[in-house]
Amino acid sequence: MKTRRELKNEVKETFKGHWGQAIKVAIIPIIFQIIIIMLGILAVMILSIIVAEYSDSISNGISSVDTSNKFGHGNVFGNSAGGIIATMILTGISFTFLDWLRTKNADFSALKGAFSVFTKRNFLGILVLYILTNIFIFLWTLLLIVPGIIKSFAYSQTYFVYKDMSQSKNADDFNFLDYITKSRELMVGHKFEFFVLKLSFIGWDMVAILTLGLGYIWVTPYKLATYAAYYKSLAANSDIISDNQQNDDDEKKSVIVEY
Repeated sequence: MKTRRELKNEVKETFKGHWGQAIKVAIIPIIFQIIIIMLGILAVMILSIIVAEYSDSISNGISSVDTSNKFGHGNVFGNSAGGIIATMILTGISFTFLDWLRTKNADFSALKGAFSVFTKRNFLGILVLYILTNIFIFLWTLLLIVPGIIKSFAYSQTYFVYKDMSQSKNADDFNFLDYITKSRELMVGHKFEFFVLKLSFIGWDMVAILTLGLGYIWVTPYKLATYAAYYKSLAANSDIISDNQQNDDDEKKSVIVEY
């Protein structure tokens, strides 16, 4: 298993001379992150003015907002739909970065890569996995917050596992629970390690925020590609890669026989 430094160096080496392509692949979440930062700053400014001038009215306003949320079913649906779409896009970007790290080939369509999950082959699979993992994490969270967090890390590689296993020769032998189970198995002994990897980007996130979100132009592709590199390293010696390698070898042999 590669160290954090090795993973990040691998990404930087892969992106060397191709940062423009990396940014184009991740342009959608980059734009949203910049917008969120800008709106956050604007909200803080407005809130500060309101608090300064109408501190008494604020407390009354909060209680009225709380009661109005009793009928917020539309917001719940909107948030769920937004979460699904965001997951689809981020997964497509992550898949693209994983392929790039494996092939070292930057000659591909960035836009097509970002929307690679929105296909007949992948859309339903990712949607089902999104629903299942969120249900499982929610149920674990009902016990205590910490088990829910731990399980979120255990299931963190599910989409990558799905990508590899669903493309294998034995894909028909697997179901959606198998992908989740395989992620959980891969993360045994690695959950805290992955947590620390995520934690290592806090400094970069702070820089991005201080630059009014513009830093995310570089931070977002760097971060997503590093997570893809982590899975690549994690799965390197697993049966996932072994099976796929065997499939590739079989295909090559069949081509030789045909010709």
